[in-house]
Amino acid sequence: MAIEEKQAELIDHFVKQASSVKGSALGSVVVEATSHPSLFAFSEILAVDSVVELEGTENSVHLNVLRLFAHGTWSDYKSNADRFPQLIPDQVLKLKQLTVLTLAETNKVLLYDQLMQELDVTNVRELEDFLINECMYVGILRGKLDQLRRCFEVQFAAGRDLRPGQLGGMIQTLSNWLTTSDDLLVSIQEKIRWADTMSELDNRHRKDVEDVKKSLVKADNDFRGHEEISSESGGVMDFEEDRSRPKRRRHPLS
Repeated sequence: MAIEEKQAELIDHFVKQASSVKGSALGSVVVEATSHPSLFAFSEILAVDSVVELEGTENSVHLNVLRLFAHGTWSDYKSNADRFPQLIPDQVLKLKQLTVLTLAETNKVLLYDQLMQELDVTNVRELEDFLINECMYVGILRGKLDQLRRCFEVQFAAGRDLRPGQLGGMIQTLSNWLTTSDDLLVSIQEKIRWADTMSELDNRHRKDVEDVKKSLVKADNDFRGHEEISSESGGVMDFEEDRSRPKRRRHPLS
């Protein structure tokens, strides 16, 4: 099953679970969702009414955890540890996977030094094992490990939930792309029309050249025909003139 289809099923499952409970009971749902090995999107769960109602209550910590996994990174967790409960190992792994996806959003070449710092990894071997086993094999990341340059070249990275305010920027980016595409299309159409015009002119020129060639050939053939007729007529006249002349008598030599 494709990762997208699996995601959709899991999201639907946890949305139904979150919708069926309230208050502190949401804690177990949040832990299960944020530690599930195949779930990497949480915005739909955040939108559930019972989850939204946690804001400002004694159970808001569960809302904070969901927001962390929807938009945050491992560094965010460490910087604000007092706002969150202690994460279980599966949650730690998930948050580090999401951290790599966040870094891959804006950088197609991830330096090993940066990754080790962001993920609290102490050596290259541990980092490469994490990228291979916990990211590439899972299907959320594709790319190439470059040990010589000490970096990871990103070819594909799964998308994360949109952060607040990010949608407007994406819409603007798409609008700019659409405008650029329209301008490019107009330019291509103009070049096509120019090419068609030049092709038509070229065809006309070729036709004119062929017509001139045919005219020259015809004129040359006509000229040769007249020349042959004149030559034949001149020969007959010479022959007739020669017959009409009186023959001279030869006198004997004395």
